[in-house]
Amino acid sequence: MSGHSKWHNIQGRKNAQDAKRGKVFQKLSREIYMAAKSGGPDPSGNPRLRLVMDKARAANMPKDNIQRAIKKAEGNSDEHYDEVTYEGYAPGGVAILVEALTDNKNRTASSVRVAFTRNGGSLGATGSVAYMFDRKGYIVIDRSTTDADEDQMLMDVMEAGGDDLQTSDDAYEIYTDAKSFTAVRDALEKAGYQLAVSELTMVPQNTTPVPADKKEQFEKLVDALEDDDDVSNVYTAAADEEEQLSCK
Repeated sequence: MSGHSKWHNIQGRKNAQDAKRGKVFQKLSREIYMAAKSGGPDPSGNPRLRLVMDKARAANMPKDNIQRAIKKAEGNSDEHYDEVTYEGYAPGGVAILVEALTDNKNRTASSVRVAFTRNGGSLGATGSVAYMFDRKGYIVIDRSTTDADEDQMLMDVMEAGGDDLQTSDDAYEIYTDAKSFTAVRDALEKAGYQLAVSELTMVPQNTTPVPADKKEQFEKLVDALEDDDDVSNVYTAAADEEEQLSCK
């Protein structure tokens, strides 16, 4: 994970996501509905729901939207969504994992396949790239919200049970084992830190630079996947801008 700044990538895509905010809220509502439907409407007793609600708040989703999705799950709605993962390669051989929530697997599989083939990628078989990623807890603390220096932050992260701390000019990025994520998050919040991001994510074990002549195709593929109504998350093993410069 050393040198790979997920926060840098998140910031880089923020404006594009803001432009599609309505669609982002629609996807989050679906995730909240499924989490509440399967584990109950109380986030204190439903870790999955709490995670999705944290994700929704980080996306500035209105509280009313969150509550509507929970109330819908409490009602008699018979909506059901299957969780499906697709694996493949983007132009330049960059591994991609796509997570979807869908009420029609055939429709989603077809849409994902088209996104890959039209943008120079290739859809792979189950297990073809998943082994290249690890499920991790991921927490970001905006440095403008804390007076803690790097030494203090490292001490607090280790005390909370975190695995790794990466520091940039504007943020502290913390990675944890997936099983200890909730405990680490709660410990940091109890210590008074404001968390800009707190989520379970897929982190690539190694990253791959995107060739300059493939960059536009790569970005179009990721955009097409993220724009799909059924797609919840897109994870790639692409090196970020700083890593790519260091490889030259």
